[in-house]
Amino acid sequence: MARVLIIDDNKQFCNLLSQMVQKEGYEAVCAYTLTDGLRYASSTPFDVVFLDVILPDGNGLDKLTEIRNYASSPEVIILTGAGTVDGAEMAIKSGAWDYIPKPSSISVMMLPLIRALQYREEKLKKTHHPDMKIEGIIGNSAKMKRCYELVAEAASTDVNVIISGETGTGKELFAKAIHENSRRAAKNFVVVDCAALQETLTESTLFGYEKGAFTGAVHHRDGLIKQGDSGTLFLDEIGELPLSIQKSFLRVLQEHRFRPLGAAKEIDSNFRLIAATNRDLDRMVQTGHFREDLLFRLRSLTIQLPTLREHPEDIVEIAIYHTAKICKRSGLEVKQLSPDFLDAIVSYRWPGNVRELVNALERAVAAALSSPTLFRRHLPSSIRVQLAKAVVGDQPSWEKTSVDAESKKFQTLKELRESTYDKVEKEYLIDLMKNTGGNILQACKISDISRARLYQLIKKHGITISG
Repeated sequence: MARVLIIDDNKQFCNLLSQMVQKEGYEAVCAYTLTDGLRYASSTPFDVVFLDVILPDGNGLDKLTEIRNYASSPEVIILTGAGTVDGAEMAIKSGAWDYIPKPSSISVMMLPLIRALQYREEKLKKTHHPDMKIEGIIGNSAKMKRCYELVAEAASTDVNVIISGETGTGKELFAKAIHENSRRAAKNFVVVDCAALQETLTESTLFGYEKGAFTGAVHHRDGLIKQGDSGTLFLDEIGELPLSIQKSFLRVLQEHRFRPLGAAKEIDSNFRLIAATNRDLDRMVQTGHFREDLLFRLRSLTIQLPTLREHPEDIVEIAIYHTAKICKRSGLEVKQLSPDFLDAIVSYRWPGNVRELVNALERAVAAALSSPTLFRRHLPSSIRVQLAKAVVGDQPSWEKTSVDAESKKFQTLKELRESTYDKVEKEYLIDLMKNTGGNILQACKISDISRARLYQLIKKHGITISG
């Protein structure tokens, strides 16, 4: 029997919805505060959670991701009597099944419930892929598991895929995983680094050319698009593709036909496209730097890779895997990771994500020389400096912070680091939204962070957008 949790402070509404859920043959549990709702959701597996936004002890949207990350990974239907366009966008981007304004009829609320339960039932019937090839991708957190599910989904079809995420999150590794688990695995996986393309050579690089097409073209050459025939064409950092080429490539993507430079006839290429970017393409469309029609074509299936700081529970496993790999490559015995080393790598924010972590591990292995164990001392000094700053924070002196240990409960170092960082981050965001009058585009431009990331931070800190 499916279990449904209703988190809403209106007891009459909650009980009415509960009765309708039970009439459909499902089990229903009511919680009238966010605290009680989280306690139920974390201790009992639920299939669907109805979540009110404005609750006596907090904002439901702030806990949406947390609820989705519980062991049962329930679908979440947001209920709100104070719905906003930005709130709806934040909810859907955070993984909500639906966003329903109140008041609405019970029947309106029951339909998404039935659809969500149907989706979960079909999802459970799908064949799992325990033998899926994901070489080099490490992590068993809920966020990573959802990415694996999308990889399996993408590998089973030929739809266009766009992989987005910060630098160093492993976009190319995920693209390779899709290719290697697809029916095209035996064919070429062609990487096009759009950021490295010279605008004057982009057409010849992508489309190829015939002998004599231009000065220096002394022989025929297939372009990268043709090399991807029957295989996968991976456009890395597609946000860097020049506007002048985007129009030409859009036609290639639609027709899978193109004309090499100097050729009399068009040729075919049956490639499968995967693109990746660390930029906010929606914002680029708004500023005229990316074609909207091309973005629509690319976005058949989207995989948003989490930053390393969003799944810190995987850091130790990633570190152990890559340390062993680095030692083996260097002909060394596998080094152990000391507790202070592990504490350091879990506490650090990793702005460069997995790539930065791997580079730090390579530096640590080199610094350790013949030592069988890696200690915090072996990490790059830049990382140790940031960790030290996070511990000290803005405390002026030992004298001013000395307290009677019997009269005050001290935070752990990890709690202090996190609370200090969160405090500064929240103050910055509040000032940012005040100064921009709630204008998201202007706030993105000033802060130099993507729109999606800004929404995540606003949601995290419970900041109200007004303007």
